[in-house]
Amino acid sequence: MSVPTYDRFIEPILRYLAATPEGATARDAHEAAADALNLSDNQRQELIASGQAMYKNRAGWAHDRLKRAGLSSSTKRGYWKLTDAGITYAAQYPQPLAAVEVERLAIGFKDVNLKSPTDAIPLDGQEQPALSSATVSPDDRLDQALRELREATAADLLDSLLQVSPNRFEVIVLDVLHSLGYGASRNDLQRVGGSGDGGIDGVISLDKLGLEKVYVQAKRWQGTVGRPELQAFYGALAGQKAKRGVFITTSGFTAQAIDFARSVEGMVLVDGSRLVNLMMDHEVGVTSRLLKLPKLDSDYFAEE
Repeated sequence: MSVPTYDRFIEPILRYLAATPEGATARDAHEAAADALNLSDNQRQELIASGQAMYKNRAGWAHDRLKRAGLSSSTKRGYWKLTDAGITYAAQYPQPLAAVEVERLAIGFKDVNLKSPTDAIPLDGQEQPALSSATVSPDDRLDQALRELREATAADLLDSLLQVSPNRFEVIVLDVLHSLGYGASRNDLQRVGGSGDGGIDGVISLDKLGLEKVYVQAKRWQGTVGRPELQAFYGALAGQKAKRGVFITTSGFTAQAIDFARSVEGMVLVDGSRLVNLMMDHEVGVTSRLLKLPKLDSDYFAEE
């Protein structure tokens, strides 16, 4: 018998976390769900293509759905905890959940974005909506699956960024900028944050003599960045006689902040969404796996 689909893991994880209101490690939640579903040793040894245990992968997707429904959260790396709404939900809905309710949790929230400040304005264009029809082609379904996997990784990246120290976040930001081609070597990107930094967290030397520099401010925030913060950064740039500055945050920017950045010369904004997408594109803090998809080579069968 194969490992149950991820929707079957939703209720066991919900009930386990409800029984441990202080939260639990993802590992403990995986095992609790496997026990609740009576998975055999053989089922627990099944692996997906990446080498991860299949039941752990499906438990992770089940928790992803609980997070998107607002019922759970990742309070720190590898640690799951129900939100207040999740605790209320578990108490209000008797066990077992009706099949229609499990389906609602499994499918109804999959397109919900995580950690989107209500007053933040997207810097990048909106992604195409996921296709839901069962009649779409396998290629379309693959594209949809890849988008969903990328979005889930982006959410995990943002969780991780919010949990690192401010100093570590500044280093990560400089690593990302170096991966984009800024600085001939990593040593050309220096972290200068600390007390008295004047709003400057990093400096990038674009040439060996350090004549051309880009100044960086990195804010590991959950609240939206407004116009006053950018005005203060612009003042710090003026104090350095700098022509270029990059303001990077884990959250987002208000419309007024974006308008201000556009009204001045040389200021670039990077919000949390753009930051994690850059990290995925350039494999900073993530690794990629290759999938081999067979496609018929018609030319091979052509007669001479």
